[in-house]
Amino acid sequence: MKKLVSCLVAVFIAACLCSLAVAETPAFTEEVVTLHAENYDIPATVCLPSGDGPFPAVVMLHGTGSTRDEAGDGYAYAAPVLAEEYGLATIRIDFPGNGDSTADYMLYTFQSAVRDAKVAAEYMAGLDKIDGDRIGVMGWSQGGTDALLACAWEPETFKSLVTWAGAPDLSDMMPDELYEEAKENGFFVMEFDFRTPLNVSLEWCNDVKNTDVLAEFARGYHGPVLAIAGTADDTVDPEWSNRIVASSENHASRTFFIEGMDHTFSVFSGDLTNLYTAIRATGEYFAETLK
Repeated sequence: MKKLVSCLVAVFIAACLCSLAVAETPAFTEEVVTLHAENYDIPATVCLPSGDGPFPAVVMLHGTGSTRDEAGDGYAYAAPVLAEEYGLATIRIDFPGNGDSTADYMLYTFQSAVRDAKVAAEYMAGLDKIDGDRIGVMGWSQGGTDALLACAWEPETFKSLVTWAGAPDLSDMMPDELYEEAKENGFFVMEFDFRTPLNVSLEWCNDVKNTDVLAEFARGYHGPVLAIAGTADDTVDPEWSNRIVASSENHASRTFFIEGMDHTFSVFSGDLTNLYTAIRATGEYFAETLK
């Protein structure tokens, strides 16, 4: 009888330990890595679902003056959800002059942003747990501009696209007096109320002046795009999301409007409902289009 009781106790303890081990198994892992561009390093955070994969991956591009974690940590919130609920690996990167980047913001142009996105995609494709044929890209605000161009100029790399308040036309960031300042000095100074100023290169100004982003996108990319925007965005007109989708020939392209959401997805309101609505729409779309 004592042996039977001892055996039952041992089985019970083993079952409890097994359950505890399963419960403690993380649904995702995150790691900070350093990528190498042509003439500077790119700080990045990689978020991987648990398991062997191979998983699809998404490159996350941030907006003007922000960081790889994005406004109110929007991308930092998004990455674990995309991993745990949708089986999507992600890599979010700092552009030059932002976040942990030690490079000069003067190096940031449309071309450099696309190169950095491709470097990030290639890094992910080289990981054992990633399917390099299933890589998407997403971008918030000017990050959306960069994502549109990344798909246009590197269509073999990026198979699906999501924009958050995507801004194909950035001319309102560069009024004539700032463009004249850039032509005179080689840069103009962009002021912010949330960070230190940035010196914006004349090359970036010329990119904005001379690049028809939607024409490039329509000509170069034939994959699907989901354009997410808030109806209360007074920084980037939500109508741009309609124009992005109208520029796509793919039958799976569509818009997703969130009523009352602002440009920063309401993250500073203390209510993350709109952010998580956007995150889950993003996860569902990439899971569908990166099969």
